[in-house]
Amino acid sequence: MIDAFAFREGDTPLLISVPHDGRRLPAGMRDSMTAEGIALPDTDRHVARLYEFAGDLGANILVANYSRYVVDLNRPATDEALYPGQVATGLCPRQTFAGEPIYQGEAAPDIAARVESYWKPYHDRLRATLDALRERHGYALLWDAHSIPSRVPRLFDGELPVLNIGTNDGASCNASLERAINAVAASSDYSAVLNGRFRGGYITRHYGDPGNGIHAVQLEIAQRVYMDEQTKTFNAEKASGLRDTLRTMLGVYLDTAENMGD
Repeated sequence: MIDAFAFREGDTPLLISVPHDGRRLPAGMRDSMTAEGIALPDTDRHVARLYEFAGDLGANILVANYSRYVVDLNRPATDEALYPGQVATGLCPRQTFAGEPIYQGEAAPDIAARVESYWKPYHDRLRATLDALRERHGYALLWDAHSIPSRVPRLFDGELPVLNIGTNDGASCNASLERAINAVAASSDYSAVLNGRFRGGYITRHYGDPGNGIHAVQLEIAQRVYMDEQTKTFNAEKASGLRDTLRTMLGVYLDTAENMGD
């Protein structure tokens, strides 16, 4: 059986999903990849490490083990584009964000097999966990955790703000939750935007169902604030300040949800 993800159970309604920090590749895949692909440049590096503190908040934490180049867990299994008119990175990417080929020659992924082996197990656990949290607490809070290099000319212009909150233009969570989280980000030491270039991918859009008690928020973080983007190494000093802000954002997410019925 493929170990597609790691899961840590918590005791609150909060589930943190980390779909893009995985770096494993299936046996044999590396042999068909280019040097650029093998380097896995588009990994959300160190995001799981960044959120390690969330266990102390009682969060449930779901982390993918395999690279997004195997299958992108934040894309629909049917692979339709999330942002029409913009560059689509794809369910089983053939190019890096920079447009470099991931595979040698005519090599191509077996998309159906990858969906079955890697995409489906992650989403089955995500769905089951959210349903269980809603059953236990009356509601569930999903936080989809991402990061990206500060500059990716092929995907967006200029330098990305640090905190990019996505709620699918308000459709994936209660408005009071969106306001509370955005207020923390706006008053922090970091630049922030709500529903800008990143409004939430498949996970946020698919699972966010506030009318039925499941709220979903995506946070895309510019990597310059917690790591060295050139060496891809984690910077503990930078990360410490960012964690303080993340801890406050998650805390207000939990507290505001708890008081919504008052």
